[in-house]
Amino acid sequence: MTTITRRAVLAAAGATAALGATCALAQGKTTITFAAATFAEAGRGDKLKAWIEKFNASQDKVEVQPVAIPFSQLANTVFTQMGGGGGPDLVRFDQTDFFAALPAKRILPIDDLVDASKYTFQAPDKFLNVEGKRYGVVFELANYQLIYNPALLKGGEPPKTFPEFLAAAKEATGKGNFGYAFRATMPERSGFWQDLTNYVYGFGGNWADGKQLTLNSPKVVEAITAYKQVYDAGVIPKGADAATYRRMFWEGKIAMNIDNGGVAGIFAAQNPNLGFKAAPSPFPNRQQGLILTSLSVNANTKNKEACGVFVNWMLQPAAQAELQGILGAASVATPVERPKADLERAPWLAVYDAQTPYALPQLVLGFETKTLEIQQIVVEQVLKILVGNADVRKTLDEAQSLALKRIERQ
Repeated sequence: MTTITRRAVLAAAGATAALGATCALAQGKTTITFAAATFAEAGRGDKLKAWIEKFNASQDKVEVQPVAIPFSQLANTVFTQMGGGGGPDLVRFDQTDFFAALPAKRILPIDDLVDASKYTFQAPDKFLNVEGKRYGVVFELANYQLIYNPALLKGGEPPKTFPEFLAAAKEATGKGNFGYAFRATMPERSGFWQDLTNYVYGFGGNWADGKQLTLNSPKVVEAITAYKQVYDAGVIPKGADAATYRRMFWEGKIAMNIDNGGVAGIFAAQNPNLGFKAAPSPFPNRQQGLILTSLSVNANTKNKEACGVFVNWMLQPAAQAELQGILGAASVATPVERPKADLERAPWLAVYDAQTPYALPQLVLGFETKTLEIQQIVVEQVLKILVGNADVRKTLDEAQSLALKRIERQ
């Protein structure tokens, strides 16, 4: 787990003073705390707090107190609190922190709180059910699709296959424009991993089969070979970080980008006249990555039943519809039909929603708690392929060997 710095703990202390998982009464209600980075976000944070106030006003038994902790501090702060026997009653965890909390027994199974037979959960819900027990419900799902600028593509149509994609990217490159963009530097290791994972899933591969690592499987080799083809084709702004090339996209200088729906929302906000569209990624398989966040219950809570009251309210159709509207391009725990006005304003939303059944967490499935260590090895080895022209197969064989040795040492 990440080392806790004194500065990080002190910075979050004010925001988390009320995080003790003890039974409190407010106006006759049981008060529970709910910690999330989204409460600290401009725009969405205030809307989410207002959404929670609707729950508070809807009944007289439970009061939810939102606690805003910036994303960079949330994991350190919450895990420190949990280790001391406290912490928030409810936590919105991202996928990496969820799988760190699980083996450390920091979160509770909630099968006794949530009757799954009463709800129609989206496909990624299965990743929150581990060894036959449910450890949370989906709070937010962010899918990946191809975002494209029709003005920069011949005929204005998106490519449907990888050869078409590569040809279109080459044709769109020139006069200060680029056909595509992705990450390929160590400083952006996490984002680089996300981009690599989208290719691996898209070519039918996986970093593991649930029991064994498959970093050098034929499908992964095929995917990384394709990544190298794009890198060598002269169609990307090499060295540009995500913040730079995303800005270039909304400025009309990049034709295509595979990214999550939140980024599409940023494009729409930054340049409402851009006229970008979305389409399935141009790979042989529909599978793409997923940013998955859960709502989980702290193992230290003294208010488990009260947590269940809120979770079940959140899963009701009206609450889900409002939550999805606040989150924007993201999906929620259950399928929600978007308002017609939203789809007319942003038709690309429907493309992202349709991807949910094919979305997979950007983790090493079966080795979730080892993902960050394996990620480091994979990214280092892929950089040898991209920058040093190392042989793809041999280099991925080396990645497999290094990862296995790392796991065996633990």
